[in-house]
Amino acid sequence: MLTRFAPSPTGLLHLGHAFAALRAWEEAQSASGTFLLRLEDIDSMRCRPNYEAAIIEDLAWLGLAWPEPVWRQAERMPVYREALDRLERLGVVYPCFCTRAELAAIDAPQGPEGPVYPGTCRGMFHMEREERLAAGAPYCLRLDAAKALRLTGPLTWIDLDRGVQQANPAVLGDVVLARKDIATSYHLAVTVDDAAQHITVVTRGEDLFPSTHIHRLLQTLLDLPVPVWRHHRLICDERGKRLAKRDDARSLRSFRKQGRTPDDVRAMLS
Repeated sequence: MLTRFAPSPTGLLHLGHAFAALRAWEEAQSASGTFLLRLEDIDSMRCRPNYEAAIIEDLAWLGLAWPEPVWRQAERMPVYREALDRLERLGVVYPCFCTRAELAAIDAPQGPEGPVYPGTCRGMFHMEREERLAAGAPYCLRLDAAKALRLTGPLTWIDLDRGVQQANPAVLGDVVLARKDIATSYHLAVTVDDAAQHITVVTRGEDLFPSTHIHRLLQTLLDLPVPVWRHHRLICDERGKRLAKRDDARSLRSFRKQGRTPDDVRAMLS
């Protein structure tokens, strides 16, 4: 059994990250399996080497260990490009030229992560699309979720706490798979990497439960193996708000500076 913890080096780890890492670690330990660390560093504008070093140091301080080398998504762009090319050949990807301002003005239905993109550019005439591309207009590449599901047919996936789930990609709609200057997004990279690392149990927060519908669809489109999932609870502050990286007071680094121990952190999370 293999599972993983895959943070982004865009800030210091906090109690919520510690909980996620420990859950994945314990999942592996209970089955005499392997725990992997992967760095999701595709956001070159926000990822920093000092945060990467802090992640590795803080996890080791918690008592976690993993095989080397640590995978870094920034080093795997050609692999994601190959996967994207395959999806384009299937005809389930289209360019979207909507700006942030245009997206904000669209009257779109609300999904679990905010407004669901209504497919504004999905039906764009071929000539207009080619003209915009030739002119160098900025764009992202979106998954045509409905068309993709028609290709795959009905799909299911297993959540270890909730049982068999019917895949419903419509909950997130036509998600972004890549951008003009970046050959991947979270959804594509995590799906490709989980398969490449032979992950069998994907342990992550319940906030990512809706994303699993999309990842299950991508797995079938790309002929990838299907793991099982466990979506654990989130760690929140006293107001019930999910912890964020900007909340330095609850960072593992701040607890270490206060003289707290890994056992203290585990006690807080229990």
